[in-house]
Formats: sequence, C-alpha cells, structure tokens
Amino acid sequence: MNTMQPDSPSVIDTSRMSAGQRAALEMTEAARDDRERNLGLAASLFNGSPDFASLLPFPHQTLEDRDQGDAFLARLKRFLDEHVDPDAIDRDGEIPDEVLDGLRKLSAFGIKIPTKYGGLGLSQTNYSRAAMLLGSYCANLAALLSAHQSIGVPQPLILFGTEEQKQRFLPRCAAGEISAFALTESDVGSDPARMKTTAVPDGDHFIINGEKLWCTNGTKAGLIVVMAKTPTPKNPNATTAFIVEMNTPGVEVVTRCHFMGLRALYNGVIRFRTVRVPRTNIIGGEGKGLKVALTTLNTGRITLPAACAGLAKRCLEICTAWAKRREQWGQPIGRHAAIADKLARMAAHTFAMEAVVHYISALVDRDKNADVRLEAAIGKLWGSEQSWEIMNDTMQIRGGRGFETAESLAARGEKPEPVERFFRDARINTIFEGSSEIMRLFIAREMLDAHLKIGAAIFNQTLPMKERARAFMKAGGHYAQWYPMKWLPFSDDEGEQQVHPALGAELRRVRRQSRKLARAIFHAMLFYGPTLEREQLVLGRLVDIGAALFVMATTISYAQSKIEDSASRNTDVDQTLQTVHYLGSLTKDKVTHLLKTVFTRSDHEGYKLARKILGD
Repeated sequence: MNTMQPDSPSVIDTSRMSAGQRAALEMTEAARDDRERNLGLAASLFNGSPDFASLLPFPHQTLEDRDQGDAFLARLKRFLDEHVDPDAIDRDGEIPDEVLDGLRKLSAFGIKIPTKYGGLGLSQTNYSRAAMLLGSYCANLAALLSAHQSIGVPQPLILFGTEEQKQRFLPRCAAGEISAFALTESDVGSDPARMKTTAVPDGDHFIINGEKLWCTNGTKAGLIVVMAKTPTPKNPNATTAFIVEMNTPGVEVVTRCHFMGLRALYNGVIRFRTVRVPRTNIIGGEGKGLKVALTTLNTGRITLPAACAGLAKRCLEICTAWAKRREQWGQPIGRHAAIADKLARMAAHTFAMEAVVHYISALVDRDKNADVRLEAAIGKLWGSEQSWEIMNDTMQIRGGRGFETAESLAARGEKPEPVERFFRDARINTIFEGSSEIMRLFIAREMLDAHLKIGAAIFNQTLPMKERARAFMKAGGHYAQWYPMKWLPFSDDEGEQQVHPALGAELRRVRRQSRKLARAIFHAMLFYGPTLEREQLVLGRLVDIGAALFVMATTISYAQSKIEDSASRNTDVDQTLQTVHYLGSLTKDKVTHLLKTVFTRSDHEGYKLARKILGD
C-alpha cells in the first residue's frame, strides 16, 4: 500500500487482507497528510524523546486577541442569558427562529471566517473559548454552530477552497446561512471504501446519486459538503468533495433523525437523485475528497473537547455548590471521602482539559497550516472520555436531583440544575466525530508511523527478498542505537528550568514515563510483528499512555503560565500546584497500571468468548 506519493515504497503489506480491508486501508493511507510528520509534542512522547520546545513557555494569547475574544464572549453570554432557554429547546426539540436570528446578528455563524468575507475573523483560541461557553450552556446550540463552521462549508473552504469559491460561499455562511457536512451512510461509518454515493462527470457538471445518514444541520442547511465516489480506471475508490446547494433539484430531506439527547439537533437523512453540481463546486480538486474530509475533521475535532471542557467546568460548579450545601451524617457531603475524591478528580481533569484545548488552539493560531491531527485526536479522545466521567460523577453526587429534570425541580421549588439534560446530551461526545475506538486506532497509526517507515518493509511479502534484507539491516542499525538510549537515565533538564521546581519534578516524571512507553511500543512490535495491527486492545493501552503523558505535560506548562500571571489574574498558586501534583499522581498510577497490563492473556480469552457468542 502506498503513502501519499504514488512512487513511494510500500509501507504496509496488504497482500493478506481481504478486498474490503485492502480498499479501506489503501484509501485511508492515500488520504494521509503528505507533509513531513511526527514533529510535534505528542509524537515525541510516543518516541520516548519529549520535545518541550513548542510547549514551554505556554503559548499566550496576545492582549489584542484576548480583548477581541472577551468582547464577543460578553455579547454571546448576554444573549444566552437573556434570550435562550436551553430547557425549552430540549423540551420542544426546536431552536426558535428568534434565537437563530439573534445568533446571526452576533455573527456567531462566522466566528472564524475572515472579515473580508463578512465574518468576525477571530482566532482558533477565541473560537474554542466560545465553544466552551456554549458547551456549558446548551449542547444543541454548540452542535449547531460547530457543525456549521468546524466541519461544514466554512472550514474546508478556508483550508482548500479557491478564492472564487470563498468569495461566493463564505459571505453567505458568515451571514448565517446554515451549512452541513455529509459523509456517513447507512453502511459507511469509518470505512469510506464502502461509500455508495457516486458522482459521475457530465460535461462541466457532475451527477450525484446516493443517500447520506446522520447529516447534522442537514434539515436546516442551505449549503452542504457532500462526499461522493468519483471512480476512475486507475482509482476505483476515488472520492471528491462537492458543495451542494440544498435547493438544487433532486436534493431531498428524507427524514429528520431524533436522539436520546441533543433533541434539537437538525440531523437527518439526505437523498440525492440525479443532482447536477458544477465542477466549480469541487473542493480541493477531483479525487481529493477523503483528504479534504480527514483534514477538515482534524481541525474540527478541537471544537468538541472545547465544548466538553465547558461542560466539565459547569458540572464542577454545580457539584461544588451542592457538596457545600448538602449535609448528611452531621457534615456537608463534600467532607466525606467518597465525594471529596470525585470533586478532586473533576477539578484536576477540568483544569487539564482547559490546558489541552488552549494549547492545541494556540498551535493552530501560530500556524494555520499546522499539522495537529495527532494532538487534536488525543484532545478529542481524552477530553470526551474525561468529560463523560465527570458527567457521570455529577449525576452520582446530585443523586435523585441529578436524575430529576430541571423543570420538575423548579416546580417543587428547588434550583433547576440541568444535570439530567446535560447527561443525555453528553453521551454522544465519545461517538461524535470519531468514536473512542476509532480514535485509538487513528492515533495508533500515527504512533507507529516512524517505526513503519523504518521496519515495515521487512515483513512486506510483496517486496523482493533482497529489498527486505536491506530493510532489515537498516532497521537493525537504527534500533541498535535507538533502543539503548531509551534505557539511559538522562540527566538533561530541558524545559525543567523554565517552570516552578514542583512542576519541574512532574516534568521529569513525564520524561521517564515517555521512555518506558517507547520501550513498550518496541516490545509490542517485536512480540507481535506484522500482526500488531490486529491487537487493538494492546494498541489502545499504548495510546492511552501517550495521551495521559501528553495531557500531563500540557497541564504542567499551562499551570506555569497561570503562576506567572497570578498577580494579574488572582490565581491561587498553591491550589494550582496542588491540582497539578494530584493530576500527576493520577497519571503515574494510570500509566504504571497500563504498562503492567499491556500484554495480558485475558485479551485473547475475551476474543475467543466473543467468537463463541457470535457463533463463529
């Protein structure tokens, strides 16, 4: 299977795969970013040589940028407080027209769209801050605005669109014409090779036929990005991204989908019957659709952990107030160890989620073309899973009042905390924009990328034996130097002199654990060889270790920035240090456990049982 360059050597042997497996893997590999990779902090942690250069000092917002964000957030919060009833939106399953019109007047549909196209032109950091606010308030509005500008028409146009396309469509999006993104089909989730929607050339147009499922914003959209197969003799699985006007003849909203949570989500099934779309509406070039989709999702994924961070912060506020007020057995419940433990974890993980979102957003602001796919994927995976744990603990701490609706609480005179609504809405976050299982496989592919480039040819039976032998010698020479280095107790203090002494100790522990992770990855490669890609549970544990170390390192740097700004922002330095130290203890325990259980017999025992259950 080839990488992005058609003349590059094979990286992964697909000869033993089924036709379906081969097609799916080759499509995904072909759509991977063709720039030099694995240069960021996350990749360096997996490689056992943490590079803190981009992390220390923590990237700050400029005063001008922060002021612009503060002004918009103040307007947005005032509008939410005065004109939006999230519980009514949830109950009715509709976002009122006056709310949509109000958001349009705020230019909330064009937060990141450049000013020359009618948008606010705000930074990724300020966009993430807006997502945090919306996530703490109303998940339906967060989903509406995120689907519109994180994965809908604006984002792929900003990344891949021509100037003519930008001038034609971006002002409409900035003014509040809702957009959507159509990729998923009934038989197509994370396997694009199974896509059935096709686009056939017809002069200066393409004719699209097919049906898309779970198209968020699709039932309200005026514009939609549609992914369709455009097969050629050389590439039967080629895909292309099209901008489709929803009022084009042949476009039909078949049905609106309804869910456990996000009850005002304008999500539906969209059918295309002989829909004529001009070639000028192709984004990124013919046959480049999957690359457009994956790259768009990479940046778009930052929004979801931002909304999760906002939700986590709101949950912490609710639980803290309740733990102080509610008394059981002669004292506030917050003083009981079982509740105190939950509050401490919630506080540490919420602080870490903010750190991760701000860091990844700053990387994008620093370089609009930055390759953040690994960092964004970790942010999405870790942020969505931790926010769900926080949400679950919030329900437990609030007890029956968490299970009771806000409307019912208000009817009997209690403060209507919307925990029940938050709980339903939050469950989708570990599934949206790449489920946790898919995210782990996605990150695992990037985790192994450097090793595959060095040693994959050894096991590739499609290559001549001479070439495989040459690859073996090259890999042997590399690992003869690389592997011993992962055992040496380095005394370098790169980055540690830039942080508070207590944080420096935590940073040193991240460095040590990173080397242990690199060794564990190498051991897994030796033990499983070319079958490692099938050991999804092993890969998942390795990914979780890397994610935990990335989050910890980011949090250390974020805490240092808070300490430096303590005088101007009234930061409690002692509490900040205590928060990071506690997170470090949690991280150490988690990493130690995962390293001990990377290889476990129960994986295969469970797989055998599942085969029995399935009747295989």
